[in-house]
Amino acid sequence: MIALSLAEIAAVVGGQTHDIPDPSVQVTGEVVRDSREAGPGSLFAAFVGERVDGHDFAAQVVAQGAAAVLASRPVGVPAIVVDDVQTALGALARHVVRRLGATLVALTGSAGKTSTKDLIAQVLRTKAPTVFTPGSFNNEIGLPLTALSATEETKFLVLEMGARGIGHIRYLTDLTPPRIGLVLNVGTAHIGEFGGREQIAQAKGELVEALPAAEDGGVAVLNADDPLVRAMASRTKAKVVLFGESAEADVRAENVRLTDTGQPAFSLHTPSGASDVTMRLYGEHHVSNALAAAAVAHELGMSAEEIATALSDAGSLSRWRMEVTERPDGVTIVNDAYNANPESMRAALRALAAMGTAAQAAGGRTWAVLGKMAELGDEALAEHDAVGRLAVRLNVGKLVAVGGVEASWLQLGAYNEGSWGEESVHVSDAQAAVDLLRSELRPGDVVLVKASRSVGLESVAQALLESGAEGVDAR
Repeated sequence: MIALSLAEIAAVVGGQTHDIPDPSVQVTGEVVRDSREAGPGSLFAAFVGERVDGHDFAAQVVAQGAAAVLASRPVGVPAIVVDDVQTALGALARHVVRRLGATLVALTGSAGKTSTKDLIAQVLRTKAPTVFTPGSFNNEIGLPLTALSATEETKFLVLEMGARGIGHIRYLTDLTPPRIGLVLNVGTAHIGEFGGREQIAQAKGELVEALPAAEDGGVAVLNADDPLVRAMASRTKAKVVLFGESAEADVRAENVRLTDTGQPAFSLHTPSGASDVTMRLYGEHHVSNALAAAAVAHELGMSAEEIATALSDAGSLSRWRMEVTERPDGVTIVNDAYNANPESMRAALRALAAMGTAAQAAGGRTWAVLGKMAELGDEALAEHDAVGRLAVRLNVGKLVAVGGVEASWLQLGAYNEGSWGEESVHVSDAQAAVDLLRSELRPGDVVLVKASRSVGLESVAQALLESGAEGVDAR
């Protein structure tokens, strides 16, 4: 964080200093909420959780060198006491962002937010110092913590914004007002909470409504291939830049194809020129993500050649998102288990099918180990059924549906699409899936593991990788 004295921070957040001998002492380290991350000069935000109360760690973090604790009650060590820690954290982030000279880029969407954020960050940091959201740290706590990690040297601040209801993004944009706002898509993620895609569009569009007018530098980057996103152009006074495969897109892809290993390649076209891109990431869905990143970078002065080079060099920065690892025995594990919704599930299956082309030529098979997609409400049965059907249409070698009723719907969809015999199987839990795969995998096989975060299927991927290190049966 930019250096601020404890007295300044107390004034910004409307708090009272307690047990602080010298209010001129500065916070020169990070603002953290995990006591293990507290170090010299840091500020520890003490949240009260369901199982842990951060106030209980106040003495520990000060002993580790923290300058003070941001707390909701006195804790016997240097502290700034406020009525609500979350509100205070947001106020501090708002203050710091206003003092920074950085360009703030915010993005949202139903699918692909984290992957696109990682691409934007990797492209922009080739131009200037860039701070960006770690993982999916995109809520009312994670977003201000990210903003507070920026320093005087930061030129670009890239923030992912999530929403579970109307007004959530409006709140986040008030904390960290963006100059450039990107909306990727409107899908069915959290549709059970929102009530429909129109409501999701209403919530996501709050981002473009928060942008400055075009004459003040505001830019809305919108997906030309998604009608609900494209329609958001009427909700902003900012300059509108379209990206996509549409001929009308300002930043578009031509000659899109997949390599033999399932990595996308295309010709990137921008208003200032064109250049070829071959990505290290897997799956055609990353083309749209790359175009979104390219549109942002182009607005910030990068050339088509610079953007294409950075996109071709970019990798995956966030764990459990299409992490591709080949075991010593030749089995490839694709760990995409961080989360799942219908759009991301379909994209992952298509990526698996593309990777399977090379695998099948070498005698390998494709496996889709899938679990529940959460928060789909009344659409849950239809969406799980559709994913099961798609696995069959894409000629995935074997579907392993893991878990309860939603997994049975996945298998039902596969059955209804014509998958019989041993082409699909329903197992009760992650361990059962591991046991099955350990007994049947052979060199050349490609295994996709994907489900909503609550299912915890990353344990399957991890167990399979450990099995590969130890050696497995090969048939």
